[in-house]
Amino acid sequence: MDRNQAIGFGLIAVLLLAYSFFFSSPEQPEQQAMQETAKVEQLQATTPTVQEDDSLAQARKAAALGSFGAAATGEASIATLENENIRVSINSKGGQVEEVLLKNYKTYQGEPLILFDSESSKTDIAFTTNDGKKVQLSDLYFTASEVKDVSAEDKSGKTITFRANLGNGQYIDQVYTLYNENFMLGYKLDFEGLEQQVAGNNLTFTWSDKLKQLERDLKQNRAKSTINYATVEDGYDNLSISEETETETVEAPLKWVANKQNFFTAGIIAGNQFSGAKMTTTVDPADTTVVKTLASEILIPTKDVVSGNGGEFMFYFGPNDYKILKNLGYDFDKNLDLGWGIFSWVNKWLIIPAFDFLENYIGNYGIIIILLVLYIKTILFPLTYKSYSSMAKMKVLKPEIDAIKERNDGDMQKTQMETMKLYQEMGVNPLSGCIPMLLQMPILFAMFNFFPNSIELRQEAFLWATDLSTYDVFAKLPFTIPFYGSHVSMFTLLMTASTILYTWSNNQINSQMQGPMKFYSYLMPLIFMFVLNSFPAGLSFYYFVSNIVTFGQQAAIRYFVDETKIRTKLEENKHKIKEKKAKGGPSFTERMQEAMRQAQDQKRNKAKK
Repeated sequence: MDRNQAIGFGLIAVLLLAYSFFFSSPEQPEQQAMQETAKVEQLQATTPTVQEDDSLAQARKAAALGSFGAAATGEASIATLENENIRVSINSKGGQVEEVLLKNYKTYQGEPLILFDSESSKTDIAFTTNDGKKVQLSDLYFTASEVKDVSAEDKSGKTITFRANLGNGQYIDQVYTLYNENFMLGYKLDFEGLEQQVAGNNLTFTWSDKLKQLERDLKQNRAKSTINYATVEDGYDNLSISEETETETVEAPLKWVANKQNFFTAGIIAGNQFSGAKMTTTVDPADTTVVKTLASEILIPTKDVVSGNGGEFMFYFGPNDYKILKNLGYDFDKNLDLGWGIFSWVNKWLIIPAFDFLENYIGNYGIIIILLVLYIKTILFPLTYKSYSSMAKMKVLKPEIDAIKERNDGDMQKTQMETMKLYQEMGVNPLSGCIPMLLQMPILFAMFNFFPNSIELRQEAFLWATDLSTYDVFAKLPFTIPFYGSHVSMFTLLMTASTILYTWSNNQINSQMQGPMKFYSYLMPLIFMFVLNSFPAGLSFYYFVSNIVTFGQQAAIRYFVDETKIRTKLEENKHKIKEKKAKGGPSFTERMQEAMRQAQDQKRNKAKK
């Protein structure tokens, strides 16, 4: 292009610019701007947002983790271990348990029972490096080995190792072992060559668990769900089951921590010990999707995992079954609430062995409960006989007692003194009927712990009850009755009716049951009808059958007990006691009664003056 051509093109450009400036429409720039904006919006609507490249994010994370950054890149994958009872899924990102399925159990809705999943539960381990960086295992990617067979003594199973390679011979290993026919998941954490990299005395194992509703009765679920733990020195303890937020910090060494539900427990047991823990339970009454939120921060001694041998632990994911829990040691069986003191021993040594024996031969749990009642009543029959015999003696003496009341015309103190004198003359102990009943109380109250916590009864049907481990719904009410509920439990009604019948039968024999005492004896069964309406159907059915059997026993005893012979025996006692008095003088009891009589006479004489 020569000089003249360049000048010509330049002039043409100037003219075009001048034309567009002076002669174009004033709305045109605005329209062009709107068109450009519309094009941009259309482009944004049709083009997906470009996010930060995942590899770039991993690179930044690696830089933030310092010497542990070599394991901050990778891809997540899931590996599984399973046996006849459970299937455990483990995520290679973090190397932590992702999901635990209990194969032989279902939720109350009939769905697979997943005790632990990534949506509601999460575990992690955090520690601090010597250069002040906080590292969590969930920040690291682990490479899973092949699943290998393993055997130890008489056990066999599968094992898998997750390794995070840090270079220079340094790595973190997490080894999981699941043995056959077991609910225990072995766990070993090993920091190889990292003695100089990890700062502090402890690593922190965190466990957050939003318990899902596994049973029909949400209220009962919440009442049975909490965090249990055991210290090395003092053994078992737990957080309260209140609906308020509970936080407890334990600075003493711990052996295990467990998230305990109504019938299932997920816990971790230290091969050595934990340094301490902070545990919190939270419940939102308005949120019916979550039973409770359980959160724990458990301290793992650093020396245990960097020593070269690795820290060894054991997870338990399984049922609250005494036959299983009792073999774990360290009071872990107390995750099954069998009551305190003597009630626990009654369940362990008397009720559970008999129940397990019957379970081996009978598949219907309603029949098992009936046979369990017969077993208990047979053991207690001597006490029942003793109690009835004592009441029969009281019945024989009823004419004399009525005469004493009529003679004293409302003077309760004198009536009581003469009645006690009559008992002593006849050789009758008025408490002998109460003592056998008191001796039966430990078994009576032990059942309050056995039935609500017996996983054997879970989802087992009998008659109209679809699940003996919770209340039966014979009829649904259109409204809620305070302290009763919105349903009618037929087993509870049968238990109440049989208790009233049993009480009436006893009152016909027991001459001492008069006035207010008689009224309260009938009131108590009605109170229990309200209390037990939402208790497990198995418990109400047990008490119903127990009342019927007891009533039958008393009818049989009454048939064979001759009141004429009892009267003759009492007269013989009276004659022997008189002879004994003639030889030995008045007894200490008689002297006390005489002193009381004289004091009463003096008081009466003063009142007359």
